[in-house]
Parts: sequence; structure tokens; C-alpha cells
Amino acid sequence: MKSPLAFAVCVLVPVFAHASNTDVRSELLRVEAELCHAFEVGDAAIAKRDLDETFTLTDSHGAVTDYARNVADIEHRDPAYDVFRNHDQSVRLYGDAAIITGITSIRAHSGKDAFDGDFQYTDTWIRRGGHWRLVASHASRLSARTP
Repeated sequence: MKSPLAFAVCVLVPVFAHASNTDVRSELLRVEAELCHAFEVGDAAIAKRDLDETFTLTDSHGAVTDYARNVADIEHRDPAYDVFRNHDQSVRLYGDAAIITGITSIRAHSGKDAFDGDFQYTDTWIRRGGHWRLVASHASRLSARTP
């Protein structure tokens, strides 16, 4: 007969580990949604907290921008986003690192030019000092869907 301790280790530990991964995934998606909101409303304080100082973005044109440029774009609201939403996300965890893939839908304007679209994205997150920080992002424009 197995001891109650062996039962607890074999049965309950995987349950707690699963709950922990679920909590981590939820936290990552919450922080990512918070960052989308920062782009949408021009809240650079959130970006400064959630973007790592080593952050790089490779945009849909292949241009690479850094932390300072992205924070400045948010502060100046250029482009100004009416919609900046992530959806259809998948989270993969690797200890204190995570990869999130999904689709970002945007509607924005820069000067007199308006634009919108859906972008497949890959975000790389790391946990530093107990907080998740985005270190790299890549976006590729999806072709327009036809009915």
C-alpha cells in the first residue's frame, strides 16, 4: 500500500503545477493586453514598465526599432491607435521565458494617413524582478480576407 505522502506527490503535484502554468499564462495575457492598451491610449508609463530596456520590434516592413523609439511613439501618439487588440493567442512557457503568438488587429492614423489591418505576431517575454517584460516582437501583415 502506498503512503498518503506518495499519493500527494504523484497526484497533487501535477495538479498544482498545471494551475501554476495556467496562472502564468493568464498573467502573461493580462500584461500583454495592458501593453496593447498603452499603445491605444498613449500610456508610456505602462510601456516603460512592460517593455524591457533591450526591447526590439521588427515591424511588418522589416524595420527594427528599439525601446526608446517605441516609448517615444507611444508618448507622441504617432501613430495614434483607435484599435490595438490581440486575439487568437497561444502561450508557450520556458521557465522565466515565454513565447506568445497571435493576431494583432489595429486601426490607426499617422498625420492624415489612416490604416488598419491584421498582423500575425510573435512576442518573446522574460521574467525579471518578478515581472514579465517584453524583449522582442515581430509582426507580419496578414493578407486581407475576402468573403
